[in-house]
Amino acid sequence: MRKIADQTVVAAEPTSKLLEALLDDAAFVFVKKLSTNDRGWSWETRITNQAGPYVPPRERDSGFFPPLSAKVREEGEAEIREAFFLTEWPQVRVEKRRTRLVHYTSKGPETHLTRVPKEAFGSLAPASFLVMGRIEPPDSEAFYRCLTIDSTLDDVDILSERLSIDPDFFFSEIIQPAQREAAIQERQLTFLELVLKAFRDGQLVSFAAAHAMLPDPAVLAAMARDSFLGKHGMPDLNPFNLDRPGDAVREISRGIEWALFKDFQLKARSLELVNLIVGDDPTSASVEKVITSLVSQYQRIDAILLSASQQRKSRAGSSFESHIEQLLIDGRVPFEKQVVLTALKRPDFILPSLTLFRDKERAKEDVLILSAKTTLRERWKQVQSEMINCDLFLATVDENVAGNAIEEMASIGITLVVPESLKSSRITEYEDHANVIDFKTFFEHEVRAKRMPKWHATVG
Repeated sequence: MRKIADQTVVAAEPTSKLLEALLDDAAFVFVKKLSTNDRGWSWETRITNQAGPYVPPRERDSGFFPPLSAKVREEGEAEIREAFFLTEWPQVRVEKRRTRLVHYTSKGPETHLTRVPKEAFGSLAPASFLVMGRIEPPDSEAFYRCLTIDSTLDDVDILSERLSIDPDFFFSEIIQPAQREAAIQERQLTFLELVLKAFRDGQLVSFAAAHAMLPDPAVLAAMARDSFLGKHGMPDLNPFNLDRPGDAVREISRGIEWALFKDFQLKARSLELVNLIVGDDPTSASVEKVITSLVSQYQRIDAILLSASQQRKSRAGSSFESHIEQLLIDGRVPFEKQVVLTALKRPDFILPSLTLFRDKERAKEDVLILSAKTTLRERWKQVQSEMINCDLFLATVDENVAGNAIEEMASIGITLVVPESLKSSRITEYEDHANVIDFKTFFEHEVRAKRMPKWHATVG
């Protein structure tokens, strides 16, 4: 450990470990999904006059932060209210520093955290998080442990799972981790009681068989759509009748279906582990048997957990594609799915048909390719080869795409199609790019206005 100026510098641990410790140690945490301005103040070329992330008035005055007091100023000057408190930023090796929460009343409700380390924010992707936990040691001054969670990394899954943060979390909140985790456990309690009863009755094998299989992805997707339609009182997913078809797909795929999937997977995988570790004979169960199984069956346990993780990731892509297909079907938009163009080219959707796509006499705008990827990262480059004398649209629900990647896509002719709420959000970097449109614009302008009359005449 070494000291510089008024800061103590320590070695950083993996963010996942730091996050788990913060959520364990803090009774209350402030969680904020960062806007572009909340990150842009730290960039080499600043895009805002902010000097740190914004704190909304509700969270500022919630009691989580110290109360603000008026700064002494000259008579007639607008009031500045501020508070100072200790923060630590273990990711960037700064253990303690004095941070300022300041409200310039002349600027309305705006309140900012200042005297925070730029290096904690400068490289974050869009839709990343700030997490602050108030730590109250019994024998020293309270302080706030602060982490930034990059939205492109798996650490976001830990945050989302432990605090039940869903994809529609766009703002900020003061959360009690223990309360959230208790609510999760309460939802699981009924199933746990059923498992224990089946075990005591010697019926675990038959009970597990009834819950061992997850529904087919198509069945799960249909269940989620039915739930959405029932909730909103809609007959179908006709995109021309929906005000925000992209937000509908996002809610179904990343909200409703994801919750259904997690419930089914928890039951199936936990029963698989119980059977492996404890067995199905209550008369032979013992602590010694559990410990022996944990050691001797470690590789199989690890394989089950890895398989579960891979299953979660692979599900998302097929789910998103399935719901886009339903939009096309319910909107009576002609299309063909997953047709083979060449050995390495099989786009998700060709509109309106492969026959017209291969017509050498057609105009470029007569057909289009629609690809679907829940998350982009570098995978968007895979779709470039599908652009053969036609427009290429890439649909996504990814919040994390940076402006430079969007510009690179524009340079090769890719148009992004995103949910309506993401297009206009201050969290994402989509709003000011001409090659980013929302689902409503795609269906109304690119499909119905520009192409549908000719497609119906061609396809019949």
